[in-house]
Amino acid sequence: MLAALGFATIAVLLLLTMTKRASVLVALILLPVLAALIGGFAGDLGELILGGLSKVAPTGIMIAFAVLYFSLMVDAGLFDPLIRGLLRVARGDPLRITVATAVLTLCVALDGDGASTFLITVSALLPVYQRLGMNPLVLSGVVCLGAGVMNMVPWGGPTVRAMAALELDSSEVFNPVLPAMGFGVVWVLVASYLLGRRERNRLGALSSRGPATDVREGEDERGDREPAASTTVTATTGPESSRHATPATTDGERQALRAPGNGPGTVRVPPLPRTWLNIFNLLLTVALVVCLIQEVMPLPVLFVLGFAIALLVNHPTWEQQQALLDKHAKSVVLVTTMIFAAGVLTGILSGTRMIDEMAETLVSVVPDSFGSHLPVAVAVTGMPLSLVFTPDAYYFGVLPVLAETAQGFGTDPAEVARAAILGQMTTGFPLSPLTASTFILVGMSGVSLGEHQRFIFRWAFATTLVMTAGALLTGAFPL
Repeated sequence: MLAALGFATIAVLLLLTMTKRASVLVALILLPVLAALIGGFAGDLGELILGGLSKVAPTGIMIAFAVLYFSLMVDAGLFDPLIRGLLRVARGDPLRITVATAVLTLCVALDGDGASTFLITVSALLPVYQRLGMNPLVLSGVVCLGAGVMNMVPWGGPTVRAMAALELDSSEVFNPVLPAMGFGVVWVLVASYLLGRRERNRLGALSSRGPATDVREGEDERGDREPAASTTVTATTGPESSRHATPATTDGERQALRAPGNGPGTVRVPPLPRTWLNIFNLLLTVALVVCLIQEVMPLPVLFVLGFAIALLVNHPTWEQQQALLDKHAKSVVLVTTMIFAAGVLTGILSGTRMIDEMAETLVSVVPDSFGSHLPVAVAVTGMPLSLVFTPDAYYFGVLPVLAETAQGFGTDPAEVARAAILGQMTTGFPLSPLTASTFILVGMSGVSLGEHQRFIFRWAFATTLVMTAGALLTGAFPL
C-alpha cells in the first residue's frame, strides 16, 4: 500500500512538472500532503512537514547566501580583468580564443548560476567569434562544457538538490567527487583545444579559397555541413552583433563587455573598479573557496560570513546594501522556496516510510548482480536523462528511490548522490530544453537548440564518462 502510494506520488509529480500542468513548488508541497492524507497520516502531518523543513534549512540558508555572494562579485566586476587578459592572450587565434572561452567559462561559472555565466561569457566573446568568422556553435558548445562541469559546486542546483533530497552535507556528496571534477575540468580544456584546432584548420582552408565573409553556421564535428541556421555570421560586427553582445543589466549599473568599439570587431571592457577593491574581492573569494573545501566551518556559516564581509566592504552605506538586496531578491526567493518545498516532500516520504517501502519493492525486482553497480549506472545515465527530467523531478522524485534501493544492496546512498551529480543537470543542463538558461545560451549565440545539441552532445556525454572514470579511480564509488 505505502509503496504503491509513494510510486503514484512520484509519477504524478513527474507528470505534472514535465507537462507544466502545475508549478514544481505547488506539486512538491500539495502532492505529498495529499498522499499522507490518503495513507492515514493526517494526525502526524504537521510533525512530518516540520521535520522535513528543519532538515533542509541549512541547505536553504547556504544557497541563499551563496547566490547573494556571487551575484555581488559579478556586479563588482571581479571577472572583468580575467576577460581582459584572456582576450589579450588570444590575439585573434581561433584555437587560443576557443581555449580562452573554456577558461573564462570555468571561472565565471563558479557562482553556480547558468544564466549569469552565459550572459557574461557569450557577451564577451560573441563579437570576437563574429569578427573572425568562427562557428558560433563552437562558442555555445565550449561554454556548455565548462558550465556543465562547474555546476557540480556545492551551491549549484544539482548538488544542492541531491543534498536536500537525501539529507546529506557537502562533505558526503561533493568532497569525494572533487578529484573527478578535476578530471572533468581537464577534459573541458582538452575538448576546447580540439575544437579550436579544428576551427583554426577550417578557417585556414576557407581563407586559402578566398575571403571568409559569409561563414554559415551548422558545421558538425566531422567537418560535414549541416543545414545552415537562420542567421549568417559575417566577419564584421554591426548593430545586430551589438544587440547580442550586450547582456541585460538592472538599474543601469555596470554593463558587461560591449561591441562594437572604435572600429570593426573592437571589444571594449568596462573600466576596472578600484584596484584595492578588486584585490580584496579576489582574496576573499579564494579564501572562501579554500575554507569550503577544507570544511573550516559549516557551509551555511561560511557563506553568511563571507557575504556579510563582502557587502560591507563593497557597499558600505545602507542605501547601497538595500539596493543590492532588492536587485537579487527574486533569485534568492525562487531557489530557497524550492528547497523548502522539497523538504515537505522528503519529510513526508521519509516519515511515513513510503520511500522505504518503495525501495524494498525495487530491491525485490532488481537482480542481485546489478545492485552493486547501481552508482555507475546512475552516473552514466544521468546526463542523457537531463533531456527528460527536470532537476527537481529527478533529484526530489527519482534519486531518493534509487538511493534507498542501493542501500538495500549495501551501497551507501551518498555514493548514488555522487554519481548523480556527475551528469544529471550538470554536464546535461546546458543542452536540456527543460532549463530556461539553455535558451539564453543558444539565443545569445544565435544558434538553434537542435544544432547546439547535435554539435556538443557527444562531447558533453564524454565529460560525464571521464568524470565517472575519475570517480572510480579515486574511490568516490565502487564499480
